[in-house]
Amino acid sequence: MNIQRNGQLTDNMERASRLREIFETLCERNKDFPVIVEGKRDAIALRELGLQGEILMLHSGQSIYDFCEEISEKFHRVIILLDWDEKGESLNKALCRHLNGQWEEFSAFRELIKILCQKEIQDIEGIPKLIRRLEANETGWQ
Repeated sequence: MNIQRNGQLTDNMERASRLREIFETLCERNKDFPVIVEGKRDAIALRELGLQGEILMLHSGQSIYDFCEEISEKFHRVIILLDWDEKGESLNKALCRHLNGQWEEFSAFRELIKILCQKEIQDIEGIPKLIRRLEANETGWQ
């Protein structure tokens, strides 16, 4: 293996380790605060990553306004973890606008996850597979 390859392996392991740390902290916060995701596959991925608290799915048939009204009535703070593709970014902005004052404390989770996933994935559901790939130092997707 050449130096560049070893450097890549080290970087991958560091990224995987940081992602795991973020999800360990997120698991702790999720004991007290619900996490909002786009859909079922995102919720399944978070369960795989260890979250055991309440996970709310945005795509449950309600309008964004009605969903946010219900959230505001039930919870004083929430963690928003929507995908960071074009659709996810648009939905994230809408949720943040409607849930003003309820999510800001936890905004760093999504931003750090986006940075650590780089451009390899743009969704929550792909994170478990990405972590496994980074930890195994594989060169391709399985």
